[in-house]
Amino acid sequence: MTSADVVVVGGGPAGSTCAWRLRVAGLDVVVMDRAVFPRDKVCAGWITPGVVDALALDLEEYARGRVLQPITGFRTGIIGGPTLDTAYARAVSYGILRCEFDTYLLRRSGARVPPGMAVERIERVGDHWVLDGAVRAPLLVGAGGHFCPVARHLGARRERDPLVVAQEIELALRPEQAEEARVRADTPELYFCRDLEGYGWCFRKGDHLNVGLGRVDRAGLAGHVAAFRERLVAQGRVPRDLPARWKGHAYLLYEAQRPRLVDDGVLLVGDAAGLAYPASGEGIRPAVESGLLAAETIRAADGRYGRADLYPYRAEVERRFGRGGIGLRLPVPAGLVATAGRALFRSRRFARRVVLDRWFLHADEPALRVAAAGPELRLRCT
Repeated sequence: MTSADVVVVGGGPAGSTCAWRLRVAGLDVVVMDRAVFPRDKVCAGWITPGVVDALALDLEEYARGRVLQPITGFRTGIIGGPTLDTAYARAVSYGILRCEFDTYLLRRSGARVPPGMAVERIERVGDHWVLDGAVRAPLLVGAGGHFCPVARHLGARRERDPLVVAQEIELALRPEQAEEARVRADTPELYFCRDLEGYGWCFRKGDHLNVGLGRVDRAGLAGHVAAFRERLVAQGRVPRDLPARWKGHAYLLYEAQRPRLVDDGVLLVGDAAGLAYPASGEGIRPAVESGLLAAETIRAADGRYGRADLYPYRAEVERRFGRGGIGLRLPVPAGLVATAGRALFRSRRFARRVVLDRWFLHADEPALRVAAAGPELRLRCT
C-alpha cells in the first residue's frame, strides 16, 4: 500500500494547485485521477490575470509549445439582438486549452500521480484514510469536480442540487474553416439568452475554436443549443460544418446550499465544493484560489487534522467568495429580466462595468498571491 502525507482526489486546477503548494511546504502528496493526463476537458478555457498571479505563471515560458491567446476585447449582446464590442488597452484574459493547462499544472506540482487511478472506495481506518485499499494518508482533499467521490462520501447528493448544465465543443480548425469563421481570436463573443437564464459563447484560441451554451433550465437545453448553433452558422461566426453534437457537463454554483467543506481529515476544493462564480459559471479561478487556501490551512494545521483544525479553511472560503446566497440566476433584479433587462445589455457602460469587469473578469477582486516561495507558505491579496 502507498502511504503519503496527503492524498488529493482529482488532478484538475484545484487539486494540482493544492498539491503544488503542499509539495513546496515539504509534504508528500499523491494525486489520484481516473484520467491519464493529458486528457480532454470540456471548458471554454480562459484564465484571468488573477489566476496568472495566483499560480505565479511565467506566461512566456508557458506559451512555448502551448496555446496562450491574449484577450483584449469582448463582443456581448442578447441572442438575436444587437451586439456591443468592448476593447481594452491590455490583455485582460488569456485563452488556454484545458488539456494543456491541466497537464502543465499537474506536472509542475511535483506530486506523485499514479496513472488512471479512479477512486471507488473510501474508508476511514483509525486516523487515516484508505482509498481502494491502495493509498493511505491522514488527510484527504476532494478535488474531483461536480461528481467528486470525496464530496459524495461527505453526504453530497448532487442529483437533487439545482445545476447549471452546458453543452460545448472544441476543435482544431482546418485552414478552410479558420478562413471561414469570422470570430476574432482576441475577442470572445458572449450572447445571453433572452430570458437571462443562461448564455452562449464563441471563442477562438489561435487555430482552435470553442463554442458552447449553458443554462439553469436543463429541460430546454438541447433546443437552445441547436438554435444557437444555427444562428452562429448563419451569421458566419463559425464554420458551416461545425459539428451539431456537443459534449455536455454540469456544475454547482457558489450559493447558499453548499456541501460540507471540511470534516475530520478532509477538505473539498474547487467544483467539488461548488465554488464556481454564479454570474459567469467560471470555475478556474475559484478552483485555484481554494486550492491555495486549503494548502495554507493544511500547512498551518501542522499534522493536526481534526474538524476544528481545518475549519479555518471554510472561514477563508467565505471571506474570499462571500457566504453565497446569490443563487443560480444572473444577478439582475427580477423586474429587469424582460424588456428592461435586455435594454441594459445595449448599454456600453453596463457591458463593460458589470457584464465584463464584474461578472466575467472580476477585475475589482485583488489577486490571491503566494507571498513566499519557501516552506512558510503565506497568502496575501494584492
